[in-house]
Amino acid sequence: MKSWLVLTLLVGGYLIYLLLGAWVVSSIESPYEENLRNELKQLKQVFLHDSPCVNESRLEAFLERVISANKFGVSVLNNASNESQWDLASSMFFASTLVTTVGYGYTTPLTDSGKAFCIFYALIGVPFTMLVLSAAVQRLMATFTYRPIHYFQLHKGFDRRKVTRVHFIVLSVLVLVLFLFVPAAIFNAIESSWSFLDAFYFCFISLCTIGLGDYVPGEQDNQGLRQLYKVSVAFYLLLGLMAMLLVLQTFHKAADLHGLTDLFYLPHLHDLDDQEPILETSESSSVKEPEPKRPLTATTQAGYASINR
Repeated sequence: MKSWLVLTLLVGGYLIYLLLGAWVVSSIESPYEENLRNELKQLKQVFLHDSPCVNESRLEAFLERVISANKFGVSVLNNASNESQWDLASSMFFASTLVTTVGYGYTTPLTDSGKAFCIFYALIGVPFTMLVLSAAVQRLMATFTYRPIHYFQLHKGFDRRKVTRVHFIVLSVLVLVLFLFVPAAIFNAIESSWSFLDAFYFCFISLCTIGLGDYVPGEQDNQGLRQLYKVSVAFYLLLGLMAMLLVLQTFHKAADLHGLTDLFYLPHLHDLDDQEPILETSESSSVKEPEPKRPLTATTQAGYASINR
């Protein structure tokens, strides 16, 4: 009964959290959306007023076609990148976002055959990626989690719970610096239109496998070493996901040690072989328990004189 009460409170708290997030995002974004819509309408009316030879219906059709193509990463602007979105480096970047479930949505298959291939490719690639990440994180746990905790507990004499708390904080700070702050500074330097907040936002959204697609690296015009840049970002995503999983697994182990998981999960079910019978049966009662061993003393220890000749 207690476990169902805890589950009900969790679900209720989760729904409240979703509603709170929806209200905050709606309050922040709705006014900006309305202002932007009004601005675009005014620009459209000014353009039609200054260009009386332009038919409004044909302009609408043209804009719809441009917007539809832009969703697939194709743009006709002069400052847009004219390189193909499906060269080998870009395709590898797309494949990495597909199997890691990041899925920015900026570059998507254009053909039906490409969409069908993505289904079968992800069907195998997503579990395969999870297997690779799990195997890698398991070995990283032995090096970066178990070994330091074991060392400070046995060789330094620290309490295991205190060691796990300090270790989790240190590991989280290292991952935050090495996989969020430092990459954000690099993206901020490479992507001229990104602020540091934009770059940090991209790193966080990517490593959490959310992948909104509003910021995608390597899409600006005349970027040097663009193919190498795309491949490097793909490897950054894989390494970053390993680091995030390492932090999550470490937190889970620390929560187990401190008894936090017992508050939310059902108790472990023991095997039948590990359970002792409550009632004593005839078979179990007929088995004679072995007598306890008595220590050997001078009176009970057999000597050479007791051996039959």
